[in-house]
Amino acid sequence: MLEFVRALRRDRAFLSRLPSFLLAFVVAELFFKFHSFALECLAFLATWLVVDLIVDRATAWWGTKAT
Repeated sequence: MLEFVRALRRDRAFLSRLPSFLLAFVVAELFFKFHSFALECLAFLATWLVVDLIVDRATAWWGTKAT
């Protein structure tokens, strides 16, 4: 586990996904109250996926508009 965490710190992809992770985490903490860990975990992962897709598409769009 410790080696995995060390590898994450060296990987730039992890750092680029961190803002969408934090936003999804805050949304899940504030709005998801299913009284089931499994359901809340799945909802968090789905939220993270959607937020990450939006950020990725917006970044790609912004990059094409800037050039």
